[in-house]
Amino acid sequence: MIAARRAAGQSPLTRAAASIAGSSPASTQLSALRFKAPSTSATLHLSRACAQTIPRLPHNAGLRSIALFHSSAARLEETVPVPQMAESITEGTLKQWTKKKGDFVSQDEEVAVIETDKIDVTVNAPQSGTITETLANEEDTVTVGQDLFKLEPGDAPAKGSSGGKEESKDEGKDEGKEREEADQKKQKQEQEQQQKEQQQQKEQQESDKKSKEEQGSKKKDQEQAKKKDEGKKPSGGDGVKSTSGPSAPVDPAPATRGSRDERRVKMNRMRMRIAERLKQSQNTAASLTTFNEIDMSAIMAFRSKHKDRILKEQGVKLGFMGAFARASALALKEIPAANASIEGEGLGDTIVYRDYVDLSVAVSTEKGLVTPVVRSVEEMGILDIEREIAALGKKARDNKLTLEDMAGGTFTISNGGVFGSLFGTPILNLPGSAILGMHAINEKPWVVDGQVVIRPIMVVALTYDHRLLDGREAVTFLVRLKQYLEDPALMAL
Repeated sequence: MIAARRAAGQSPLTRAAASIAGSSPASTQLSALRFKAPSTSATLHLSRACAQTIPRLPHNAGLRSIALFHSSAARLEETVPVPQMAESITEGTLKQWTKKKGDFVSQDEEVAVIETDKIDVTVNAPQSGTITETLANEEDTVTVGQDLFKLEPGDAPAKGSSGGKEESKDEGKDEGKEREEADQKKQKQEQEQQQKEQQQQKEQQESDKKSKEEQGSKKKDQEQAKKKDEGKKPSGGDGVKSTSGPSAPVDPAPATRGSRDERRVKMNRMRMRIAERLKQSQNTAASLTTFNEIDMSAIMAFRSKHKDRILKEQGVKLGFMGAFARASALALKEIPAANASIEGEGLGDTIVYRDYVDLSVAVSTEKGLVTPVVRSVEEMGILDIEREIAALGKKARDNKLTLEDMAGGTFTISNGGVFGSLFGTPILNLPGSAILGMHAINEKPWVVDGQVVIRPIMVVALTYDHRLLDGREAVTFLVRLKQYLEDPALMAL
């Protein structure tokens, strides 16, 4: 009767917990009750009740299930997908996991890097937590929306915390075993590589030794032959000259052969995209290049006079790109076709003329050539252009350019002169209709007022789409560019 009254006064969850003590294995009962609990708090209450009710269960018979049951209710694992990268990009290559399984990450912290055909995209943690599983390997192709990794939200674990050790004991053993096997595999590979290198070194030493022995044998034979010839020569004391011919020439030592190894490296997505676009440009546009020469004396004098003051006062390093960009923007006002593009179905049936100049500046990076865009150059002065180009160049070298930084260029400048190029024919950066190529400055004889003098000269090249521009317009553009740069004061008028 007393037991019945006590049972009647207990909650359903407490009665359920009490019934477990004398029945089948705890893990089976808990598994059944786990899905019947009406809320998280009830589930936690039930697990505590069970822990108090069955303190004498055999080791590992049910406590591990209870511990896992207790913790699983409080943790809501989140699966993080490959993020939307851009409207035109649907997939990429997973280049690097910057975090690994078991690492804690803060909100917005970088977890992985995905390489696309235009830029590298970083994948950040949507919230703070611990990475419980990675769902793709490095160098795998991943698509937008694909599951990438799993994250268990939560705060950073306290240093020296012992909580959860019992819960993850078996899991830790499995992970430790996996790490041990991976270490053994890596160690075996290193040993094999070391043995291979030692064998190659031994073979090379034997080859060198054999080569030296052959050279020594030849030298010895030659010395013996020389002594034999000298013994046959008549004495020169009586004035009679020797009639014997010269001794046989010494054979040169065989040259050491260089390595003939080959390496095959898969093209990254950016290089593949560059190759595709350049070939598309050649196949689409009717490309033609015209040249001119510019006396750089005036613009070099302007730079030398003001560069130190500008760097000190405004922190801007004055180069030549700002002047060329400003001069190009002014010349494009007169020749708008050089700032236009062809759009429409097929090869295009509409010409789009623009009243603004968004300048694409070619920047060389370790991964390839990128063309970040300086917006509305026609409204900017030389210093503003230099400041913006410097900022975009740094972003490019730090691999931090966004798709917005590279979209929508209407005219392009490429400066091969920084690498020593004398002149060349740049390839059009579609859909733009023209690209200006700058080259190295070299001193040349130059006629000034009927006198031959030495002047610093740069060859400039304009590649243009002959479907849009006629030769007259292309030549006129370069003539105007030359006038502005040889008399910089015109750019201020």
